[in-house]
Order: sequence, then C-alpha cells, then structure tokens
Amino acid sequence: MSNDQEPRRRFLRQVLAIVPAATVGTGTALTQTACSSPTETSSAAAASSKPYSPTYFTDAEWTFINAAVDRLIPDDEHGPGALKAGVPEYIDRQMETPYGHGKLWYMQGPFHPDQAPEMGYPMNLAPRDIYRHGIKSCDDHCAKHFGGKTFAQLDQKTQEQVLGEMEHAKVEFDSVPARTFFSYLLGNVKEGFLADPIYGGNKDMVGWKMIGFPGAGADFMDWIEQPGVKYPYGPVSIDGRRG
Repeated sequence: MSNDQEPRRRFLRQVLAIVPAATVGTGTALTQTACSSPTETSSAAAASSKPYSPTYFTDAEWTFINAAVDRLIPDDEHGPGALKAGVPEYIDRQMETPYGHGKLWYMQGPFHPDQAPEMGYPMNLAPRDIYRHGIKSCDDHCAKHFGGKTFAQLDQKTQEQVLGEMEHAKVEFDSVPARTFFSYLLGNVKEGFLADPIYGGNKDMVGWKMIGFPGAGADFMDWIEQPGVKYPYGPVSIDGRRG
C-alpha cells in the first residue's frame, strides 16, 4: 500500500512485465501456468461460470482473502477490481498446486530468513502455510488493536492502514514475517488479475481489457508493421474464449 498515487492503470502496465519474472526469493508467486496440467486448467475454465467454493481456505480465511484483495485492487473508474476479477478463486486454486505445496524449490534447509534470494528459499513454510499463518496472525493483530475485530470487520481505511504496516514491516507476526505474508498476497493478487482466465482469475478478461493486452491470439503478423496503431480486437484466452 504505497503512498504513490500513480493511477492504477499505469501501475498494472508495469507489473504485467514483472509478474512472469518474479522469483520465489522475493516471496512473489510463480504463476500456475508452470505447474498445472491441461486437465486442471480445463477444469478451472469449465467451472468459471459456477459459484466458487474454496478448496483450501477455511470460511474465516476466505473472508480475509476477499477483504484484502478488494483493498489491493479495488473497483474504480478504470474498471472492476480484484473481487469481480475472481482473484480470490485464483489464489485458492494456487494453494493446491505444486507451487502452493512448495514443491518447486528445495525445502530441506538450512533456513535463514535474512539470507540473500540467490542463496535459496529462506523459510520452512510453503506458500499455503504462509497464508494460513499470515491470515491468523493478521486477524489476531487486528483483534488486539481494534477492539476484537478481525481484519475483514474493519472499515476500509483501517484495512488499508494494516496492509501498509504489513508491507513496510511496521508490525510483527509470530509465525511468519508480516512483510513476507504481504509480499505473497500482493504477488498472487497481481497474478490473479492479469493471468489467463483459465487459471481462475481475470474473469471476463477485465485485467487484460483495462491495460489493452490482446491475450493469446494465434497470429499478430498483420500488426507487426503498424507501430502505434490501436489493436481493434478484444483479448482471447488460451482456450479460445474472447473477451
């Protein structure tokens, strides 16, 4: 929750280039594309029109996820936010992938939280565990400082205050560093907003439409020699759906 007031559209154009290259050392998640089978992604696409029930998160955790992502990318004059884009569904699906279970990197230690990223994964917690511990720690912190209320029960301004304190390590959690938890949450929110819809988020390709990304078109040859010309067609998903 930076103090930078740069418009969200410009911000998301920048993170579009950052997300695929993110490393586990910074806490930002790898995309589900790298660790899902065609069957899994097809199932996600087929279920996209049905109400989603989380398979990993508990009801209390799900309430937190929905409240938090809504503050990180809210609805505004540029378009729908993370909730309408289905970002909570994307995050929940991530928890049941090899990424969520921490199977994409070495997890046997030794672990040193302050070590440089190039020295390996610094924790003994897989992403799904970071979420579980992080959500509980955040709710406990809020209950202690805001009259027994959980994060989701706070007003939006206070929620943003808490997220900002987590981002800048101004609060301490017992089981997982607050900044680490925030980093995973923010990284997955960016991914869920901008990833192909077959992975559960970016519903109706709202993220792509907002930044003008054409998606997974099969052929852009006609536009290579037309710099500066606006692409006239809507985005298309990997599975052929058009936005």
